[in-house]
Amino acid sequence: MDKVRWGILSTADIGMKKVTPAIQAAENCEVVAIASRDQMRADDAAAELGIPTAYGTYEELLAADDVDAVYIPLPNDMHAEWTVKAAVAGKHVLCEKPLALDADEAERMARACEDAGVKLAEAFMYRHHPTWVEAVRLVRTGAIGELQGVQSWFSYYNDDPENIRNRTENGGGAIMDIGCYNINASRMLFDAEPVRIEAAIRRDPTMGIDTLSSAVLEFPGGGQATFTCSTRSEDYQRVHIVGSSGRIEIEIPFNIPPDLETRIFVTAGGNPPVDPVAETIVFPPEDQYTIQATLFAQAILDDTPVPVPISDAIANMRVIDTILATPGFSRT
Repeated sequence: MDKVRWGILSTADIGMKKVTPAIQAAENCEVVAIASRDQMRADDAAAELGIPTAYGTYEELLAADDVDAVYIPLPNDMHAEWTVKAAVAGKHVLCEKPLALDADEAERMARACEDAGVKLAEAFMYRHHPTWVEAVRLVRTGAIGELQGVQSWFSYYNDDPENIRNRTENGGGAIMDIGCYNINASRMLFDAEPVRIEAAIRRDPTMGIDTLSSAVLEFPGGGQATFTCSTRSEDYQRVHIVGSSGRIEIEIPFNIPPDLETRIFVTAGGNPPVDPVAETIVFPPEDQYTIQATLFAQAILDDTPVPVPISDAIANMRVIDTILATPGFSRT
């Protein structure tokens, strides 16, 4: 087998608009099926994306002999159920972030996949983009000295009560939807788990989900990450990485455009902040979703570990659990 045959478990927007076309573009991948709980919707999605087979139930797709792996872009509260069912069916699973509703559920998913002998990965696609590969390399090699702090912001505006991102029963809210990126990036850069977590949360009094959340994560050795995420603010995202002798700024850290050059800004030496030595590193266009699919598929084909172990997803959920346990302020 030189290609992994994929089934797409849902016609969710992220799958239709971003991830499925990206999987189709990967040389070691082939999308052979898509499923919806509505046959007509599945047929329309298959026709739109040129997928050979459409199923009117998720169970039919999981029973298909020609599907090796599934991509799950379902709402957060459905991740565990369908990951476990996919594992039982012998399918490898790439599941959208956050992996689960909480760390206990994530551990159950991991055990199910391990018991079934299939691979499981959380779809934090940004980690594989060249901008982040280089940023992490610079941090690890001491290009900015000893890492001291990470500051990040991630926000957009969405107050639609019918949107799953605003529904507690679906695992909505700012931390679950986008704050998970801030947490994941901070943990990746420090290459450690936080030893202390403090948070401030604003919750919508009607919807119950957090709409503005900030946290401070303290890491071994005293390094700190601070972030704010919001679903009621202007669309914006940025990451600042500060070391003892330099800093890195990532211009578009998470929703990285697949068709545009991207940049990171590295400052180290000179006479900061008046006359620092600064370098702009420019990267050609790359689709982070295609890179993600390529790496996951190669792990299946070579029977090697997935690029990021599933233990990382469980650890990320533990931080999310701690932050969401913070009593929240309700703005009326």
